[in-house]
Amino acid sequence: MRRTLQVKFISNRFEMRKDIFIRRRFQAWLEISAVLWYHHSMIQRSVSDYIQSCMKNYFSVAIFGPRQCGKTTLVRGLFPHFSYANLEDMNTRALAKNDPDEFFTRFPEPVIIDEIQRVPELLSTVQVRIDRNGKAGQYILTGSQQIPLKTSVSQSLAGRIAIVQMQPLSMRELKASGIELDRDTQLVSGCMPFLFSGKGRRPFEYYRNYVQTYLERAIAQNGAVQDLMRFENFLRLLAGRTGQLVNNSALAVEVGVSSTTIGSWLSILETSHLVYILRPWYANRTSQVVKTPKVYFCDTGLASYLLGIETPEQMRRDPLMGSLFENLVLSEALKARYDRGAESDLYFFRNSKGLEIDIILKTNRTLRLFEVKSGKSLNDEFTRNMRKFRERYAPYVSSDEGDSVLGTVIYSGETYTSYKDFAYFNYRETGVLFEPEEKPFTLDF
Repeated sequence: MRRTLQVKFISNRFEMRKDIFIRRRFQAWLEISAVLWYHHSMIQRSVSDYIQSCMKNYFSVAIFGPRQCGKTTLVRGLFPHFSYANLEDMNTRALAKNDPDEFFTRFPEPVIIDEIQRVPELLSTVQVRIDRNGKAGQYILTGSQQIPLKTSVSQSLAGRIAIVQMQPLSMRELKASGIELDRDTQLVSGCMPFLFSGKGRRPFEYYRNYVQTYLERAIAQNGAVQDLMRFENFLRLLAGRTGQLVNNSALAVEVGVSSTTIGSWLSILETSHLVYILRPWYANRTSQVVKTPKVYFCDTGLASYLLGIETPEQMRRDPLMGSLFENLVLSEALKARYDRGAESDLYFFRNSKGLEIDIILKTNRTLRLFEVKSGKSLNDEFTRNMRKFRERYAPYVSSDEGDSVLGTVIYSGETYTSYKDFAYFNYRETGVLFEPEEKPFTLDF
C-alpha cells in the first residue's frame, strides 16, 4: 500500500512537471508568435528609433503611456531576445518584492520589466546592478502610471535612465500601414492599436471595456478613489469639457464632491496618461491673461465613448464635434513631439478681452501660432486672432530669419502652404507641423 502511494506521488509529480513543461512551451510559442506578428503585421511605430537610440546611450529606459497604447508589444518586438517579466502576474510580482536577486536569476539581463509601478522598490535593485555592471541598454521598464514611479526613479535611477513618453497610434502611422479614415470615423474610433489589429472591431464596445478595466485595475486596486460611481460620472462630465478651461469648482458642484477632490482626480487622470493638461502661455504674471489650463483626452475614441457618441453619423451632428476635432489635432501634435524625444512645448493663449490662440508651439525662443477649425473652407475669420496676437506680442513671434507665414490653420480642407500670409494644412498632416526642426545637440569629443 505504501509503495503504491509512493508510485502515485512520483507519477503525479511527473505529470505536474510535464504540465509545466507544456505550458512553458506554449508560452514560448506565444512569445515567438508575438514577435513574428510584430515584424510582419504590426503597424510600425515612429517612436521606435528614439527608443533604440536611448538604449544605446542609457543603462535603462522607462516607457510611460496610457494602458493598451502598445508599449509592451513594441518593446518585445524591438528586443525579442530580452527576458520578459510582467509584474501584473501575481507570482512574478511576489518574487520581485520578496527576492529581487532570485527575480533577476529567473529574468536575467537584458530584460523588459512590464508595469514596473506595481513594484517600484525593485528599482533600488536595478540601480545596484547597473552600478555593478555598467553596461548600457540592459533594462526596459514600462508603466501606465507615472506618479508612483517619479519619486523612485529620481531617487534610484537619476542619470541612469531615459524617459520615453508613448501615445496611441498617430494618423501618420495609420496612413503608412494603408489605413486612412474620414474625419468623423477617426474621431469616433480613436487611435488605440487593438482597434486596428484586425477588421471588424467595435470602438464603442472596446472603450466601454477600457473604462471598466481602468476603473477596476488602475483606480479600485490602488484605493485612490473611494466612490467609483461618482468618479465615472466625473469622467463623463470632463469629456463634455474637452478643449475647455478646467473649472474645478463647477465640476465639484455637478459631481457632488469638493473642488480639492476634483483636483486630485484630475491629477490621477493626468498621471495615468488618460488626459493631457494644456497650460496657458503668458508674457508675465501680472498681465490680464487667463492662467487656467485646458483639458484634453489622450484619445478621441475614449472621449467619444464617454459622451455617448457611437457612430460617425452621430459625430457629424454632435455639437461637441469641433472640440473633439481640436482634441485630435492636439493629440497628433503631442505624438509628433514625443516620438522624437522632444518636450511638448505646447500652450494656448486667452486673455480677458476674448483674444484666443488654440495652440502655441514654443521653439527656439519664438512662438508659432496655430488655429484649429473643423470646417473645410478657407476663411479669413480663422486667422483674425493670429493677426491680433502678432501685433500685440510681436517680440515673441518674430524671428531673425523672418517668417514665411504669419500662422497656420489646421482644418478639414485641402493644404495650402501660403494663402493671404497664412498656411492652411489638412489635419492629417498635423504631425509634420510639430516635429522638432533641428536634431538634438550631441556632445562630441
